[in-house]
Amino acid sequence: MKSHHRTLLRALLLAVLAFGTTTFAEEKQPVVRQLIPWLLDEDAALKGILFSDVISATSGKRVIPVDRKDKDTARILAAIGKTLDEVLVQMNGNESPAKKQKRVNEMSKHFEDVIAAGLKATPGFECNFPKTAAGKVQRSGYPDIRLTDKATGRIFYLDPKLYAKSSRHSSLRTFYFTPKRETNKVNDDAHHLIVGIEHEKTGAEVKFTRWELIDLSGFRVRLKAEFQGSNADMYREDAVVAGSGR
Repeated sequence: MKSHHRTLLRALLLAVLAFGTTTFAEEKQPVVRQLIPWLLDEDAALKGILFSDVISATSGKRVIPVDRKDKDTARILAAIGKTLDEVLVQMNGNESPAKKQKRVNEMSKHFEDVIAAGLKATPGFECNFPKTAAGKVQRSGYPDIRLTDKATGRIFYLDPKLYAKSSRHSSLRTFYFTPKRETNKVNDDAHHLIVGIEHEKTGAEVKFTRWELIDLSGFRVRLKAEFQGSNADMYREDAVVAGSGR
């Protein structure tokens, strides 16, 4: 990423973090006037952004590339793989809680639990759900699992994602990361891995067919500008100007 684009990204993310943690005030209007033209005019700069730059800008932490030639890395990946093999067998069993779910998000929650439990039981590893910057365990948001190799102290963030076999090459969005200061869960220089779980459906039965580990150090993302509001924000008494029974 060019230095101009990296500067723009950092400015945008800092603005998002600032607005996400405090209420709107008059003194923020100049920032808004600068932010919105950026979103409109710098569309090309907001595509193909290295995820590692996003993590650096929002947390100050490094995304460390995976070196498969390194002996310790190879050992750790092999141990994770052994656990994932066991997870697939368990999740394809007749009593699998994931197979009883209809929605992928509900299946994913069970995979997170079983993968974390399997890695926690693996000798030489510490495994838990990541804590926020405030020290609280939070299940929602990226990443889902924090793994520490005791021998080296290396940390791996794992994020299980299920995908249908037929959608492997789909261009639809499947990865989301929302930068927030209080709920940031990336608090270490670490390796970042997606645990891709492929599944296919035969009749009424779902089968989990394979797993893959994806290194996110070279992963590129895009920023989608979206201004949001809730019903509570919209249906304020002072904003209602007409309605039935009034």
